[in-house]
Amino acid sequence: MSATKSYAGDGGYPASYYAATRNIVRTPVRLEGRVETDICVVGAGYTGLATAIHLAEKGYKVTVVEGAQVGWGASGRNGGQIVNGLNASLPTIQRRFGEDAARFIGGLVQEGGRIIRRLVSRYRIDCDLKSGNIYAAYTSAHMKELEAKQALWRRYGMDDHLLLDREGLRKLVNSEAYCGGMLDITGGHMHPLNLVLGEARAFESLGGTICEMSPVTRVDHKAARPTVHTSEGEVSARIVVLCGNAYLGDAVPELVSRVMPVSTQMITTAPLGEELADALIPSDMCVEDVRYILDYFRLSADKRMIFGGGTVYGGTDPADVVAKLQPNLEKVFPRLKGVKIDYAWSGNFALSFTRVPQMGRIGANTYFAHGYSGHGVTGSHLFGRTLAEAIDGDQSRFDMFAKLPWYPFPGGRMFRAQYSTIGSWWYSFKDAVGW
Repeated sequence: MSATKSYAGDGGYPASYYAATRNIVRTPVRLEGRVETDICVVGAGYTGLATAIHLAEKGYKVTVVEGAQVGWGASGRNGGQIVNGLNASLPTIQRRFGEDAARFIGGLVQEGGRIIRRLVSRYRIDCDLKSGNIYAAYTSAHMKELEAKQALWRRYGMDDHLLLDREGLRKLVNSEAYCGGMLDITGGHMHPLNLVLGEARAFESLGGTICEMSPVTRVDHKAARPTVHTSEGEVSARIVVLCGNAYLGDAVPELVSRVMPVSTQMITTAPLGEELADALIPSDMCVEDVRYILDYFRLSADKRMIFGGGTVYGGTDPADVVAKLQPNLEKVFPRLKGVKIDYAWSGNFALSFTRVPQMGRIGANTYFAHGYSGHGVTGSHLFGRTLAEAIDGDQSRFDMFAKLPWYPFPGGRMFRAQYSTIGSWWYSFKDAVGW
């Protein structure tokens, strides 16, 4: 028989703009005792909840186990940008894995955004959802990359990208920093924590159960009926789905070497006022530049600038997030020099060595998905649907992803961060000199 108890704490949400403006405040329920269920999902972020919702819609009894609170990890801290595609480009995927893999993935990269819009519409999730995202170019080399991307996406049936010269971009993003860019009308942005909290409420409306403040200590995945253990309880299920991504820790040793946590940082200004905000981003679209270590930004619903960027391999936080990001903000928008910063925070995403997210099985009845490499908003929703399809009996798309090879990071767990940092220096140098 299941047993749960309420938890009075706030779950330790980081002091972010998103946490301060969340529109659902939950009373967490902690796992106690033994629970029997059809499906146990580990992780109440986008992947876990997308998987859980799709399964609950099909009538499965699903229990989600979360170590902190819903959306505590990357799903509640990210830039809030609906950017189509994976971190690895389609040419990279074609080169590494072949034309069939590139064609398969090319047909799916816009699906995650469509899933988000379906969930928001069907379950009336209030998350400030808006349309359009912009890729901004600093150099002519960047513009050539965007031209090649537009041509390739058209080859795979996606004719949603409009190239922009300097003046065309200025009408959408009023900054002298860029020489041009590209608009994806199927992209968009939203309040990421309110999205994931709304998804949790949607899942519970379908009869699902979420146990929060229940860190997983181990998973017995070799038995025919796997079991998820926490310090105070356990869940026995027909199928277990591991969706902890960068925050799964060492609970499942078989997955530790597959991904590396990487920290990215964000700041949010004080409210700018309608006139200044609209002058800076007249389109009210989200923006990311196309450098290897990129900046990304957008306006909030209350007309603040939300600005992110930077990476720290290994998942450690920089000593001063504001000092790291504010000069980049002021470079893009000199009118914001000295603007008051109300919020600053960091969060981890899971990086795979190939920059392609991974999906697979450990044991006959334990699935996993992780490694979105900074493109998790759309990828997680796509993978959630794909996992649910596989569990429900259609494994065709799951098998295509599962058979893509993965590679461990050079240097092993001890030196992988240093190796990746050295590699990033090279790409940063190429960005700096305009290669």
